[in-house]
Amino acid sequence: MGILYGMVARGNVVLAEFSAAQTNGNAIARQVIDKLPQGISDSNLSCSHDHYIFHVKRTHNLTVLCMADDSFGWRIPFAFLEDIHQRFVKTYGSSIHSVAAYAMNDEFSRILSKQMDHYSNDPNADRLNRLKGEMSHVRSVMIDNIEKIVERGDRLNLLVDKTATLHRNTIRFKRQARKYKSSVCWGNCKLASGLVVCVILIIIYVTLAFYCRDPRWRYCFE
Repeated sequence: MGILYGMVARGNVVLAEFSAAQTNGNAIARQVIDKLPQGISDSNLSCSHDHYIFHVKRTHNLTVLCMADDSFGWRIPFAFLEDIHQRFVKTYGSSIHSVAAYAMNDEFSRILSKQMDHYSNDPNADRLNRLKGEMSHVRSVMIDNIEKIVERGDRLNLLVDKTATLHRNTIRFKRQARKYKSSVCWGNCKLASGLVVCVILIIIYVTLAFYCRDPRWRYCFE
């Protein structure tokens, strides 16, 4: 049959409840919340009674409880409790900390009835809960991947810095190489010019010596 009874309470003060069957679930539920451990603000627990399981979610002194068949498992009941907790806090806000007993019962008991029927009979209720779990897993994987990307980004920045340094060194080496090449070329040009001048002088000397018929040019000036 699924979820048979639901309740929202502040401490021991019942704010809203709904029973889908004629059971003593409300009486047992009050005994359960009376025996909840004190001093623990957030807790989830389950306890059995006959063929039923009472599931409890307590967050910041707001307790959400449901009674379900013992064969119904625990995943769907706790999904129901989480859903009811979010709806109740979103609807009533900070007023839940000061209102009297059953102050929200007329309105919220209808929401309890609707959601109890949904989680008990709609097959998509369990699929939705599984999807939420898969989304949570995907989100944790994404966070892990983002951390790895950030780590790789740090390494990439280091590699970029090294690449930039190598690039600057390469440019400096090319400049020095061009200067050296220029100096070598200029030296070669001066050497070639000197050789050309020497060759010209030798040609002039040989020509004059042949014309004067004397290596010392003595007959050219008589």
